[in-house]
Amino acid sequence: MSISGRSVKDRIPLIDTDFGELELEYITECITSGWISSQGKYVKEFEEGFGSYCNRKFAVATSNGTCALHLALLTLGIGDGDEVIVPTLTFAATANAVMHAGATPVFVDSDAKSWNIDPDLIEEAITEKTRAIIPVHLYGQPCDMKKIIEIADKFDLRIIEDAAEAHGATIGNNRVGEFGDISCFSFYATKIITTGEGGMCPTDNPDYNNKMRLLRDHGKEPGVYYIHNEVGYNYRMTNLQAAIGVAQLSKIEKYIKKKRKIAEWYMREFTDVPGIQLPPSIENTQNVYWLYSILIDEEESGTNRDDIMTYLQEHNIESRPLFHPLHLMKPFITKHLKEYPISEKLSGSGITLPSGVLLKEEDVNRIVGLIKDRI
Repeated sequence: MSISGRSVKDRIPLIDTDFGELELEYITECITSGWISSQGKYVKEFEEGFGSYCNRKFAVATSNGTCALHLALLTLGIGDGDEVIVPTLTFAATANAVMHAGATPVFVDSDAKSWNIDPDLIEEAITEKTRAIIPVHLYGQPCDMKKIIEIADKFDLRIIEDAAEAHGATIGNNRVGEFGDISCFSFYATKIITTGEGGMCPTDNPDYNNKMRLLRDHGKEPGVYYIHNEVGYNYRMTNLQAAIGVAQLSKIEKYIKKKRKIAEWYMREFTDVPGIQLPPSIENTQNVYWLYSILIDEEESGTNRDDIMTYLQEHNIESRPLFHPLHLMKPFITKHLKEYPISEKLSGSGITLPSGVLLKEEDVNRIVGLIKDRI
């Protein structure tokens, strides 16, 4: 039974959440027991459960995904004067976290096939100041981690794996989250599983685990009261959030299966539609289609992305453009600026379509039918 759903008749949102009896049961237990803040059994249970899901020895829960990235950077000692390789086509949080740490993001263009950071362009962006690479598994499609790991090993760089959009996506037999020195996830309301806000940092390194916990908890020494030997942060997840996370984690495979079913519906309906490029499907990887995204070729289709988005909105259907490249935004323009043609092309022609787990086959038929009307 779902206790969440759509609030506006006939409106199809970009994402909807699926909360049910289990979430309600665990939240009620938190409230009745009084364990509502960052102390409580569900935080530990969620950390252990999600760490195990990612095949990691440790996982540190945080208050959101941006905090997770910042915590990872600080734990790896990245700060003033350092540079971090970041894809220009990603959500701003990836680069924001680098700048919060005092380091400089150095942008790399996308690969046209995967839409992710192009590993063949990473080496030319590396300088004597480079300390780390943050690959982002964009829209649920895993990066080419084999090549990225080879580059990181060659130049002695750390990898912070931004898996915020790709819970459960796989490369071979490995899930994303298994590849970074530290990996970072988000549980924002739009993500495959959600705690409303929240994040997680899985790792296999016990020193990183301990350092992240220290920094996350105000720099407080464990096991003693009010002794702070480092300047820390309050990046903790509440027991309330973690209770939702534990419930959501028990459903994650069901959600991923539904995401892939939605992708099948879209792919079937878009067959032979001129000017539509479907999202990446790369050999030896499994995309989880966090947000089902397509590209519109204006010349072939006779229309453009913005026209289609407007038309969908007129019919009460929510959509979004692909992320805007970071190198074009005022806070991120640096001396490293160069041309990024693939990212700009993807961003300018890409549209994300409704992808929530409550979506029905007839919803997809309606959405695609409207898009066909404009082509």
